[in-house]
Amino acid sequence: MPELPEVESARALIAAHGLNRKIAEVDDHDTYVSRPHAPGDIDVALRGHTFTEAHRRGKSMWLTTDDGPTLGLHLGMAGRIVIDDSAAGDYWRDGGAKHLPVWDRFTVHFTDGGFLTLRDKRRLGRAVLDPDLSRLGPDAAEIGKQEFRDRVGHGEAPLKARIMDQSVIAGVGNLLADEALWRAELDPRRAAGGLSDDELDRLRRDIRAATRRAIRLGGVHTGDVIPHRTRDGHCPRCGAPMSRATIGGRTTYWCSNEQDQLGEHAAPIALR
Repeated sequence: MPELPEVESARALIAAHGLNRKIAEVDDHDTYVSRPHAPGDIDVALRGHTFTEAHRRGKSMWLTTDDGPTLGLHLGMAGRIVIDDSAAGDYWRDGGAKHLPVWDRFTVHFTDGGFLTLRDKRRLGRAVLDPDLSRLGPDAAEIGKQEFRDRVGHGEAPLKARIMDQSVIAGVGNLLADEALWRAELDPRRAAGGLSDDELDRLRRDIRAATRRAIRLGGVHTGDVIPHRTRDGHCPRCGAPMSRATIGGRTTYWCSNEQDQLGEHAAPIALR
């Protein structure tokens, strides 16, 4: 699933190759991806305009236009942005991003003959005019120290569930959460409100560090602990077996030695 690093790579691709190109027409026929708009609504609104800036908060992107509406884009669970011969977004091991245009769900055609498309084999992405971002928390890669403490460091929810709540901080998904918590040596089952300021500061730094590294290397799948998220996995730092459970509805892995800070006092969480 695309997380903050993948979406930032897609935003950067649009900023580099999708701006200041006049829009000839928009293929917005997919009523699920373009809901609640009817087919043709986005085409009429964008035709003749140009994208002027590409923005992102968490996993959501939006493109401003010259005196026209804003276009919101979300990659869903397997979306990529393809512009002409370049692609960025979800990591597809099968290389399908460049070879299966049948998965194109929403396409902007430019007057110069090029195009920008949302290529999404699972059809869970979104394209919408003037998106409402009011329910998103601050971006996980940019949030300041005190705001992170205030938003993350309270409540009884498990720490992993707290940092994945997009209304608390935006952009952290399942893999990035496991990578950052492993880097910070924090137990994902701990109550978020039980962390000290020092622990919260460490977690914020490690979310930012894991995000920067993933952007540089091509996605969250490149994280140090990610290849070890298996039933027989071992911590790449100390060699201890990886523990596994479902937290906040997501399969979670952590080091049974360095991150086990609850032991027999752990709250009841579904083990798998």
